Amino acid sequence: MKDHPLVPPQLSTPRLLVRLAAKRDVYEIARYYRTNRAFLAPFEPTRSNDFFAEDFWRGQIERNLIEFNYSQSLRLFVFEQAKPEIIIGIINFTQFFRAPFHACTLGYSLAENKQGKGYMSEAVTLSMQYVFNELNVHRIVANYMPRNQRSGNVLKRLGFVVEGYARDYLLINGKWEDHILTSRINVHWQTD
Repeated sequence: MKDHPLVPPQLSTPRLLVRLAAKRDVYEIARYYRTNRAFLAPFEPTRSNDFFAEDFWRGQIERNLIEFNYSQSLRLFVFEQAKPEIIIGIINFTQFFRAPFHACTLGYSLAENKQGKGYMSEAVTLSMQYVFNELNVHRIVANYMPRNQRSGNVLKRLGFVVEGYARDYLLINGKWEDHILTSRINVHWQTD
């Protein structure tokens, strides 16, 4: 991966702002997860009550920045330009591998009340450009449950290609779930 600046990215489109969280966002992150808890539960690992508390996120914001500085993850939060203090989504690039794989894993969520507006496609497109161009990742992997066709549609629109099917792949909401495996390749990848 290329050396990246120590300053975390501030990505934007006319509608959206995408960035790492700051200390001022602690309350808002906890609110996002509490408000969307029931909506997101069928698609995420079982969360402890601590995950929904501000104390957890105070520490997590620091860990996110450390992981970013060590090229281990890029955990982004999505805001509308019109309301830049309210989180509407999350985009996580994790499990960064260097040579010979040069890849990472993508995960995301969007607030229930913001579905169907194209926000996730827009935010992920913007974020992937950063990961491909600035972090010089060759492959981004994203997997979704067959019953989550909405996510499958997002990935297809973004140019992800289905590569396989994994049975009992992840423990989601207390149950082993099959996943469809997809990826997108950086056609402009360059050796360091």
